[in-house]
Amino acid sequence: MKARLQAWIEFLGDLFWLRPALIVLGCIALAQLGIWLETAHLAGYDASSPNQNWGYSGGAEGARALLSAVASSTIGVAGTTFSITIAALTLASGQMGPRLLRNFTRDARNQIVLGIFLGTFAYALMVLRTVRTVQESPFVPHLAITGAMVLALLSLATLVWFVHHIAASINVETVVDAVHRDLCSAVWARTRDTAGMTLPARLPTGGGVRTDGSGYLQAVDEDGLADWAREHRVTVALRVRPGDYVPSGFPVAFLSAGIEGAEPVIRRALTFGRRPAALQDLEYSIRQLVEIAVRALSPGINDPFTAGSVVDHLGDALCRVAARHLPTGAVARDGEVVLVVPVTDYDGLCDSMFHMIRQNAAGSVHVLARMLDVLTRIAEVERLMNRTAELARHADLVIAAARRDVADLNDLADLKARHARFVKVRNGDQPA
Repeated sequence: MKARLQAWIEFLGDLFWLRPALIVLGCIALAQLGIWLETAHLAGYDASSPNQNWGYSGGAEGARALLSAVASSTIGVAGTTFSITIAALTLASGQMGPRLLRNFTRDARNQIVLGIFLGTFAYALMVLRTVRTVQESPFVPHLAITGAMVLALLSLATLVWFVHHIAASINVETVVDAVHRDLCSAVWARTRDTAGMTLPARLPTGGGVRTDGSGYLQAVDEDGLADWAREHRVTVALRVRPGDYVPSGFPVAFLSAGIEGAEPVIRRALTFGRRPAALQDLEYSIRQLVEIAVRALSPGINDPFTAGSVVDHLGDALCRVAARHLPTGAVARDGEVVLVVPVTDYDGLCDSMFHMIRQNAAGSVHVLARMLDVLTRIAEVERLMNRTAELARHADLVIAAARRDVADLNDLADLKARHARFVKVRNGDQPA
């Protein structure tokens, strides 16, 4: 249940209209409050008195003109900000990939900006409908109109800030850094201080539980499923992990023994969606960074500097992993493994980080050299032999690609020297 709730909360973050709608409702409530305060005749307060009214003190005609100007201008600016946002999203989609659009639509600052403009418009309309002239039993909500003036000034400051924010947010280095922060958070959340339990020698292969739908696995309720398995004295082996696309009818889990009612329990523990989610998927941010690098290496963009920056950030993530333990996927209760969940191991992390970049950078000396340098630095930080062996495999693949695709002998000699330096560092002969 907790995993399903977290997946639902993350889904709400993808809704671009949610925060603006809440802000509009808040502004409508604020307008009603200002009008009520004007009609409540609180003791000692008189809005029409020049000595007590520090805000708007004009008449009904001036109030209508002011509120009309605020409403018309803010709705116009809201259209402008929406156009700027669409232009920024189009640019980001073309240069960094359509899957990066999620980062822009989830940005709370963009949503709040649109909400402020729409909320100011709604506020002005709600107050405008209550202004009455002398012929209509006069009423001028001075306090509420003062609030409209404050919101108009806030909208003006917000517009200036939004132009700066949108210009900075479409900078590729800003996007890479933001995704890198998400990756670092995922590394901290999905790795452990100590080694996990060893997987059982034999895993269940019978009693398959099949899905009744299809989609991307977004979250797994490991605690709830493990408690159920302990209660029924069975071992559950899941066959899919968050981030996998599961086709309809695919057996997602095997049980060590047949249990009546197991299928609905396991299905409730798995949350599916129309798109991958970063909630429990360690490779989600990696795929976003790799997509930026691959796009940068395409002939239409040809930006090896961005690809090199992505490699640097991926190397930093692996350096953070060096001091941590990756989960084994075994979930125990009372010292006994009752649930096995597929997880990403170190080899899988390196493959997801470097394979596609190397394949698309076969002729780019700059990117190949940066990959060898980053692998060398990681090898200097990493002390586990199985992990340095995996780094050596990727370094060998990089130099093999260089021998195959780099025609200039001087460039090839430089890459060979970098590879030799990696080998020395891995063997502990000298620092990088």
